[in-house]
Amino acid sequence: MTDDPANQPGKILIGKGEAFQYLQLPLGNRHGLVAGATGTGKTVTLQVLAEGFSNAGTAVFCADVKGDLSGLAMAGEGKAPFVQRAKDIGVTYTPDRFPVVFWDVFGEQGHPVRATLSEMGPVLLARLLDLNDVQEGVLNIVFRIADEQGLLLLDLKDLRAMLAMVSDNAAELTKHYGNVAPATVGAIQRQLLVLENQGADKFFGEPALSIEDFIRTDRDGRGIINVLAADKLMRSPKLYATFLLWMLSELFETLPEVGDADKPKLVFFFDEAHLLFDSAPKNLMTAIEQVVRLIRSKGVGVYFVTQNPLDVPDVVLGQLGNRAQHALRAFTPRDQKAVKAAAETFRQNASFNTSEVITQLGVGEALVSMLEKGGTPAVVSRSLIAPPGSRVGPITAEERAAVIAASPLRGKYDVTIDRESAFEVLNRRGTQMVEKGQSAPQQQAPSSVPPSPWTHKNAPPAPPPQEAPSHGGSILDTIGGMIGGALGNGSSGSGSRGNRMSTGEMIVRSAAQSAARSIGTQITRAILRNVLGGMRR
Repeated sequence: MTDDPANQPGKILIGKGEAFQYLQLPLGNRHGLVAGATGTGKTVTLQVLAEGFSNAGTAVFCADVKGDLSGLAMAGEGKAPFVQRAKDIGVTYTPDRFPVVFWDVFGEQGHPVRATLSEMGPVLLARLLDLNDVQEGVLNIVFRIADEQGLLLLDLKDLRAMLAMVSDNAAELTKHYGNVAPATVGAIQRQLLVLENQGADKFFGEPALSIEDFIRTDRDGRGIINVLAADKLMRSPKLYATFLLWMLSELFETLPEVGDADKPKLVFFFDEAHLLFDSAPKNLMTAIEQVVRLIRSKGVGVYFVTQNPLDVPDVVLGQLGNRAQHALRAFTPRDQKAVKAAAETFRQNASFNTSEVITQLGVGEALVSMLEKGGTPAVVSRSLIAPPGSRVGPITAEERAAVIAASPLRGKYDVTIDRESAFEVLNRRGTQMVEKGQSAPQQQAPSSVPPSPWTHKNAPPAPPPQEAPSHGGSILDTIGGMIGGALGNGSSGSGSRGNRMSTGEMIVRSAAQSAARSIGTQITRAILRNVLGGMRR
């Protein structure tokens, strides 16, 4: 045990009220909430938590909506207010920088983040496209036919090609899969065009993100802080929400059960959390609740950052054990309701009226209640939040470029790969049919399903469906062993620069891993796809 209150084993210092307030690392996967009005200090609290988890060796993901969180990559500047706050709390202000990897769905302010359509699945995609029940049903048919035909759905042009094929064969498909109206297919195609105009064509494709790359440490054992540039992404709130939910589902599906651990493997901070829940259908809300409840057993903590606690549905709010409530304004009836609701969620402190204090908190102050060792919430404390060691505020474009250039993932995701998938296969079949002087092609069913009336007798055979091993990375291990001599062993943690792969090697390895994930999950996702993560369908 050390005498330094800012460096206590198994704890993260949050601030000080009547006593020092700590988050217990073994309870960091019990999720949390940081709430408060604009300008009250939520981002600084998020920064303090992210620094604490990183120092403990836990990887962090945070969506940077305003650009402020990029400051985690640079040491603090010792500004007078933060030095004074540290003195008031009773700790020493120590500037520090943290290991940061920048990401960006659009590939402009960080490594590109991509997912394949097959990984996303029809339910999340239907929400992203804002489809009604009938249109979602047709989208499910499209994914089903792609599975039966052994056609990979990787990017938007693959889906457009499949939709065109389904529309051309709508009359025959209706007999086998239910009503497939060309008008419904056309409506989906129009929504795809809208989505593409919002930049989603950059998100769907390969190399697809390997979730394991989020769970890394640097050579000093500190957890990597993954910062997603979300300022532009926020203009497409459905893409933002669906992307974050997809990541949670991938983690749920990929990570093993760990039970009670001494610290989380990964902690997510979701800024502007209301975007996850606005207009979400009831079945999707149920899936979100299930993922939040169950993913903690995988060693993942989820922390929501929002202005108003009412932004988070009750079923999710009840799962959030670690809380920091900054000031709320009570100018309207809804604001007053939010203040009352926030106050009632705390274990009351007899020394003050929680509802009154919430409206009186100053900048940098918060009502803090973290879980105690027994898993019960501590009595709420009016606390001054500790100052972060890293820079508060955004970094410059030059500083960001330098961090990206030194990234251990440089070259792995930066070059787009466009391998053969549904678009190329269907185009090739069409070309072959034209050369034979036959009518437009109609697709042949794979041997594993009965031939259907819409199969053209002269169409070239579709590739047989791939055999998929049990989901758990075994196929990645197999491919890794086959090409390991050429690529070397890419460490998910720290390592010397002498062992870093070249850009070309990273690209080849990334392509192999993307291919393996697509093959290895093709059959299982046909069963699991329609509910988030391992609970799909």
